[in-house]
This record gives sequence, structure tokens and C-alpha cells, in this order.
Amino acid sequence: QAQVVESGGGSVQAGGSLRLSCKASGLTFGDYTMGWFRQAPGKEREGVACISRRGFSTYYSDSVNGRFTISRDNAKNTVYLQMNSLKPEDTAMYFCAAPVVGGDHICQKRNFGIWGQGTQVTVSS
Repeated sequence: QAQVVESGGGSVQAGGSLRLSCKASGLTFGDYTMGWFRQAPGKEREGVACISRRGFSTYYSDSVNGRFTISRDNAKNTVYLQMNSLKPEDTAMYFCAAPVVGGDHICQKRNFGIWGQGTQVTVSS
């Protein structure tokens, strides 16, 4: 029943920007930490950014800190990932995720059980 659906991926040149959106349904959105993860071919899925239930606390991986911004609109059941100054190494499938149980969770993939199908982000040189 619980579902998250990503959108907004695409192909851009290095230095460009993209805004990813994730629409959630089937859960009380405001009770859940939300996260963005990414996975490049041959690599393990890694946490990119997470945001607390009310949006007051955020986490970013070192590789994206200062370039990406995660935000949420609980009235719209949506979490966003604004990606600026994109680099080729940002190329990956990006996944939105929610924990199986609401509350506070560390931004690690093992804590998340509700996954979207992913949206591809490709950054060219």
C-alpha cells in the first residue's frame, strides 16, 4: 500500500541542475524520515540526503554537501532533491525511500524499506 514515486531525472551537462520529486502515498507522510539514495552501475546503493519528519534536520553525504538540497512539503506528501553544480560522478539511478516504520532513522539504506522505482540522472562532461 505504501508507495513512493520519483520523477524529474534526466540528462544534463556538468554544472547544470535538476530537481527531483518524490510523491508518497499510503503512509502518514509527516511521520516519516525521508531519504534520497543513488546507485551507479557496479556500485552499492548509497545515501545522498535525508530529511527529518518536519524538515528541521537534514543529512547530506560528503560528496553532495553544498550542492544538493533536500526539502519536503508535508501538505503535498512530497520530498524534493534540488541538485546544483552537477558533476559526472553524480550519474546514477536516484531512489526515494521511506522507512517501514515512521520516526527518526539514520540515513542508511538498511533503515529504509519503502523504495521507489528510481529515476535516472546522467551528467555529461
